Amino acid sequence: MRVYLSVDMEGVAGIVHVDQTRRTGHDYERGRRWMTAEANAAILGAFDGGATGVVVNDSHGDMRNLVLEELDPRAEVISGSLKPLSMVEGAVAGFGCALFVGYHAGAGSRAGILDHTYYGRVVNRCRVGGVDWNETALNAAVCGSLGIPVALVTGDQTACAQARERLGDVETVEVKTAITRYAARSVHPSVAQERIRAGATRAVKRAPQLRPYTPPLPLALEIDFVNSACADAAELVPATRRVSGLTCAYSCPDAPTLIQVIQAWTMLAGTTIV
Repeated sequence: MRVYLSVDMEGVAGIVHVDQTRRTGHDYERGRRWMTAEANAAILGAFDGGATGVVVNDSHGDMRNLVLEELDPRAEVISGSLKPLSMVEGAVAGFGCALFVGYHAGAGSRAGILDHTYYGRVVNRCRVGGVDWNETALNAAVCGSLGIPVALVTGDQTACAQARERLGDVETVEVKTAITRYAARSVHPSVAQERIRAGATRAVKRAPQLRPYTPPLPLALEIDFVNSACADAAELVPATRRVSGLTCAYSCPDAPTLIQVIQAWTMLAGTTIV
């Protein structure tokens, strides 16, 4: 079984502030190594669970965070951006399951470390079918469209709860308990890695019994932007409907289109931030 692994950063043990997640931050080098170590733990667990191969996608920020020479050499790595499927670039039909490591709560969550959805500087809320969706749901829908079930999600307690609410019987591993957006009680990185390795092993072993996440189509996307200038820019994408001063809507025929529209909207919206 080939296993797909998407690795974000905000949900990694010990991460509580943007200074640890941005390339210009003083603690970024330490944060990226914690991220790399958790990715390694998931890779090890996947192979322990019977994986024959693992493809890892660096899914945070500029997507050039993983320290490649420190990763398990059995894994292949996708890094850099732009990526048409963003956080799930490289996912194709034939993978036995997907693992989401270091994931975080969606925009507008309470007690979620660095909660946001895709581009936090411009997105206030993201909804599909009138329901809040976070990155776990968005990326799981893309994987589901390819027949890939999401078997594992790791992060803080809110990210894990949101994953279970959306995906049902998914393995989750809590590595920290968020107190506020910028404070958490975290386990030691080595403990987090042990838990993730064990969780990934269980997840891969259970993967044949899991069903892909396939919400009904079309997908009615709405994003509330942080200001009207962001919505003005997003409205330039053809077939976008302006719902209100802050909100744009789009009827997406499938999940990959959903991800591409979100990327186009947020990149255009980002040009208005001064």
